[in-house]
Amino acid sequence: MAGETIITVVGNLTSDPELRYTQNGLAVANFTIASTPRTFDRASNEWKDGEALFLRASVWRDFAEHVAGSLTKGSRVIASGRLKQRNYQDRDGNNRVSIELEVDEIGPSLRYATASVTRAQSSGGAPRGGSNYGGGNGGGGAEEPWAPAAPVDAPSNDPWSTPGGYSDDTPF
Repeated sequence: MAGETIITVVGNLTSDPELRYTQNGLAVANFTIASTPRTFDRASNEWKDGEALFLRASVWRDFAEHVAGSLTKGSRVIASGRLKQRNYQDRDGNNRVSIELEVDEIGPSLRYATASVTRAQSSGGAPRGGSNYGGGNGGGGAEEPWAPAAPVDAPSNDPWSTPGGYSDDTPF
């Protein structure tokens, strides 16, 4: 949407994502990302940590289950999403403001780690964009990020193809 504040944060999870379900059965995972800037102090010839930013974040639906099943406390992540401001009253009746990140994309940082990606099967609910990423209920369409736009006859040395075109299996 136009006018929303989109940011990308690189940091570490302060605890395992907390997976909960609403009364309507929607999954939501909440977690905190700690991002600490580091600068090199030439006078002392060493790296110094700056003030840490602790940012609450949330993801919904199948995405929440994927995050809760994939990321753990201490995981270094790259998260991109929209900042949301929430106004509320605390138990004492004081007005409070909370700034949270509604995550659109998140994944492990591969700067200091490796990762193995496993394609998730859909539980039937389509993500916010409307496409079916899981491939379970009619997947394989052009909107699926893992699939080619259309079956193609590719040269035999193409690891993404099979003799007939489209392959659901990755070459690794």
